[in-house]
Amino acid sequence: MIDSRANSSYKKTSIGKIPEDWEVVKLKDVCTKITDGTHKTPKYLDKGIPFISTQNITPFKEDFDFSQYRKYISEEEHNELKKRCNPERDDILISKCGTIGRTKLIDVDYEFSIFVGLALLKLKKVINGNYLEQLLNTEIYKKIMEISSPGATRKTLTIRAIERLKIPFPSLPEQQKIAEILGTVDEAIEKVDKAIERTERLKKGLMQKLLTKGIPASRQYVVGSRQGKEDGRRYVVGGRQGKEKREFKDSEIGRIPKEWEVFKLKELVDVKGGKRLPKGDSLVDFETNYPYIRIVDFKNGSVDVSDVKYLLPETYRKIKKYTISSKDVYISIAGTIGLAGLIPPELDGANLTENAAKLNNLKKVMKEYLVIVLNSHILQNQINRFTGKATQPKLALFRIEKLKVLVPSEKEQQEIVEILSTVDKKIDMEKKRKEKLERIKKGLMQDLLTGRKRVKV
Repeated sequence: MIDSRANSSYKKTSIGKIPEDWEVVKLKDVCTKITDGTHKTPKYLDKGIPFISTQNITPFKEDFDFSQYRKYISEEEHNELKKRCNPERDDILISKCGTIGRTKLIDVDYEFSIFVGLALLKLKKVINGNYLEQLLNTEIYKKIMEISSPGATRKTLTIRAIERLKIPFPSLPEQQKIAEILGTVDEAIEKVDKAIERTERLKKGLMQKLLTKGIPASRQYVVGSRQGKEDGRRYVVGGRQGKEKREFKDSEIGRIPKEWEVFKLKELVDVKGGKRLPKGDSLVDFETNYPYIRIVDFKNGSVDVSDVKYLLPETYRKIKKYTISSKDVYISIAGTIGLAGLIPPELDGANLTENAAKLNNLKKVMKEYLVIVLNSHILQNQINRFTGKATQPKLALFRIEKLKVLVPSEKEQQEIVEILSTVDKKIDMEKKRKEKLERIKKGLMQDLLTGRKRVKV
């Protein structure tokens, strides 16, 4: 519990004002050992002892993240490596390169080895590992570690810099209480993350069924689960009326409902490219009447308006033909290929990057339905076949025109859009809940880890 009474007096220190009864210590003072992983690339195996790198580190999450990077080494090599660096439960790992300063408390009991990109801190009993994980993951400490990392292009945090890092040092009971409060918020964030993951899996499954089998007869979809009833809401969306059995037919892209059709995209839309900035011209951060949409602005089937850049009037006049409206659909053709979505009304008439195409003059398809189809596994697989494994793949406009699209009746398109829109609303609600919790956590970290607010111990 946070103490609402007047705080104790403060003192000035080398790391700023802290409570009078706190100390300032260096990390080496609260560790029995600070080292890093092996500097040699080991021989990787299909199975064996996990070999952990910076990509596996996620603060405040149980276990390690193996979704993108999973390596193993032999038990013999691990036994040799752990003579110098033996990570164990309740030790601390800090990323030394890449995203510098990302810190994780080890919460697993199985053995593993680490690569040179990670530092290992073995803690003395005077410091709480959860407290240190929270402290080192604050923006200010990650910034300090980044500044302390030499290197022009590839910065690396040194062991010496870690040893010399100064931290605020409350009593052990206060450390434990601070960590407990912040950990409670982390647990709430973790629950919301799992709810988002469940709903996104549901959406993926629904898309696959709806875009191959259509709307089932007399079927309702319930978005959520027992855990999802905490807010007292149930998201229920319905299917076709009646109990008639649906008939299917073979098509060039698999079995589909009998009344559906398959069209090449060029039969449904006009495909037009965007335009690069004229040589010598550049974007500006301040708002003008001429927004310019880039690939980095594409987000969740729409555009993130928070960081949109703008054109000066003289630049706009040179490329004013290459605009996109809220009636059109965009699709990325370079960089991250295949992102499709709609332009929000407030950006209607914005200029479009050369790394994307606009699909306009739609016929037989709703724009919302077309976005769903383009982002589905059916069309993404087609796009992947077109782009292949090139180092810098690009989706040519003539290939976009050849994409094959499933087209149900306008009524069924609308029903599919409504079902998936309901799921999107659920996901959006959970993401907003997560953002609120993250704001609460950030405020608590600023207050508790600096001693501006004290906890009862």
